[in-house]
Amino acid sequence: MAILQTKALKKYYGIGDTQVKALDGVDLEIEQGEFVAIVGTSGSGKSTLLHMLGGLDRPTSGTVTVNGRDIFALTDEALTIFRRRKIGFVFQAYNLVPVLSVWENIVLPIQLDGNPVDSGYANEVIETLGLSKKLQSLPNQLSGGQQQRVAIARALAAKPAIVLADEPTGNLDSKTSQDVLSLMKVTGQKFSQTMVMITHNEEIAQLADRIVRMEDGRIVTR
Repeated sequence: MAILQTKALKKYYGIGDTQVKALDGVDLEIEQGEFVAIVGTSGSGKSTLLHMLGGLDRPTSGTVTVNGRDIFALTDEALTIFRRRKIGFVFQAYNLVPVLSVWENIVLPIQLDGNPVDSGYANEVIETLGLSKKLQSLPNQLSGGQQQRVAIARALAAKPAIVLADEPTGNLDSKTSQDVLSLMKVTGQKFSQTMVMITHNEEIAQLADRIVRMEDGRIVTR
């Protein structure tokens, strides 16, 4: 069953001769529990696609369906709530709050939503990612790899159906990148979450179940 689907998805910027077709009619289906890597050169449209899948930006035309819901039929407020509850994000820049501890960073999105923290589940994610001894540390006391693991734990702890990762290993060395991606794959399988990752690194992409290639705003291989 497809948990994530796009149909005729387009995102155009500008008009006339200066128009840029960031996405030019993308049809894509991702099955529940899949780990998909989206690859392509800079400017191929992969980041724009990821932002559309997560409801961070609205398309010029076309649809994105998550769990059977057309997310762009929702109001901005409803979309924000839906995104917070159903989709986890992992960004290259980590986006950790510097004055909060590792534990506080991980549970922050859950608390913002006004929900109780499932400590047992959160601690299972933390243990899987090897962060159990770092819970009271601040982000600036961690290595890059550890900070990225915290970002992944934060994305997983809210129990989203989908985790979207934007160049999650871009700031890491090759060995740490492999470790982090292997852990993402393990946690995705363990907690039945669908993972979609964009990367320019072919070696990293090979860890995914399926590779989707993009060029000039279109999918060329799926």
